Amino acid sequence: MIHATLLGVLGTNEIIVILIIVLLLFGGRKIPELMRGLGKGVREFNDAKNNVKREIEESASDKSSSN
Repeated sequence: MIHATLLGVLGTNEIIVILIIVLLLFGGRKIPELMRGLGKGVREFNDAKNNVKREIEESASDKSSSN
C-alpha cells in the first residue's frame, strides 16, 4: 500500500532523477550488490512475518481444539 502511494506521488521525471542520483552516488558496480542486499532484507522480513502469522494461527487452532 505504501509502495503504491509513493509511486502515485512521484512522477516519471522524479523517479528518473532519483535513479540518476543513485547511479552517481553508488556507481554501476555497487547497485546490483545493494539490490541483492535489499532483496535479502525483504525476504527475511517476509519470512519472519509468515512465521509470526503461522504461530498465531497455530495457537488459535490449539485453543479452539481444546474447548
